Amino acid sequence: MLVAPPEYPEDPMSSPPPLAGGPQGPQALRPLLETTLNALAEGATERDGPLPRGGPAAVEARVREAAGDLLPAQGTGADDALRTLVAAVAAGAADPANPLCAAHLHCPPLALATAADLAASALNPSMDSWDQAPAASALEALLTATLAAEVHGGPPDAADALITTGGTESNQLALLLAREQAAAHGHHPHVLVGANAHHSLRRAAWLLGLPEPVTVPAPAGVLDPAALDEALTELPGPPGHFLVTATAGTTDAGLIDPLTDIADLCATHGARLHVDAAYGAGLLFSDVHKTKLHGLDRADSVALDLHKLGWQPAAAGVLTVRAAADLDVLGHRADYLNADDDTEAGLPDLLGRSLRTTRRPDALKIAVTLKALGRTGLGALVDQVCDRAREFADLVAAHPGFELYDKPAISTVLFRPADADDDHIAYVRRTLLTDGTAVLGRAQLDGRRWLKATLLNPHTGPEDLAALLTLVEGTSPR
Repeated sequence: MLVAPPEYPEDPMSSPPPLAGGPQGPQALRPLLETTLNALAEGATERDGPLPRGGPAAVEARVREAAGDLLPAQGTGADDALRTLVAAVAAGAADPANPLCAAHLHCPPLALATAADLAASALNPSMDSWDQAPAASALEALLTATLAAEVHGGPPDAADALITTGGTESNQLALLLAREQAAAHGHHPHVLVGANAHHSLRRAAWLLGLPEPVTVPAPAGVLDPAALDEALTELPGPPGHFLVTATAGTTDAGLIDPLTDIADLCATHGARLHVDAAYGAGLLFSDVHKTKLHGLDRADSVALDLHKLGWQPAAAGVLTVRAAADLDVLGHRADYLNADDDTEAGLPDLLGRSLRTTRRPDALKIAVTLKALGRTGLGALVDQVCDRAREFADLVAAHPGFELYDKPAISTVLFRPADADDDHIAYVRRTLLTDGTAVLGRAQLDGRRWLKATLLNPHTGPEDLAALLTLVEGTSPR
């Protein structure tokens, strides 16, 4: 039997607004969702492209106009607030579902995953104690075990994983685990990062009070095993004193370090290995491309982001560890959340599953997606975006007016107008942004600036790739 949706009172003092949860929650949400969906469509129509026109000043003016007084003495009501603000944000959004929005590792989320994320918001579990998230914590445990086994293989329960906000948090946790392992033997680790490594690794070392990481050369954009061997040989310290970080999917070009060679060196020198595969780990779902990650399973820890090659709403990060016991150091006690007697009585202890206390049940949207699409469905999405990147690279290479950096390793293509200088490259990108016609990134490699297209939209077609190249070709100083 359907329950009539509650009315939003004109006078909020007369009765409180309806809630998203409880028996009446779904009915309360239905009219609000209709308003929200209409506002999203209205905003997309107004924007009419991958990005709003006019640059920062125009966007700010549009938002200010819609927002008005954000804390009025008397509220405007739910329908008006939703309609005006959602429409304004949608009109001023960078839309990753538009094929010409291709600057960053910023994927268009699946409708399926977004619907699951709505359920997570409505139920609002807090993943810091079992009594706030009974089913969500059980689902998270199943999901993390599944993803850990996917990355590391091995016997059941040997590996484990944590849900994070993304690669930055995962990298920070990886360095923390290495620090604590080294501290157990009475020393601090030397961290070695490639010159191609993500900025978050050096920042994590600073945050954790570790020495400045040793930078290993990365000619041609990938870490050099010979240089790594030399650095490990010259650094003082016993086995277990080193943490080597490798990258599977660099931010600039999507390149993958030689993981097997690096894992061999780590085994020889007794070094711990962390792989930042926030971008590249999604290749594991593809029978065509997963061989590019050979050696990943030998890493002690791996960062992967399913809000990249997983098509999830942010955030959907994961840190996997090959040895589940590595996570024991994160154990923490707060009597109101995980009292000893509750744990002994069988209530799961969640506080050691993150450095955060309150956190969303991001496992739900991921689990729904994995179950709905399966390995085959996810692999097909990966193959599609990698195929589009290869097609775009071929298009660039065949065009006499453009220069291609290299064939794509995953789904990132670097290119530039032939004979253009770096200032022109920057001009082209900013002009397209200001006009709202295309969103391209930028990268600095081999001493030159490149335009970057990161193709994560499986609905992108050949005509979109041709249109993107035409837009760049037609942009010249005014």
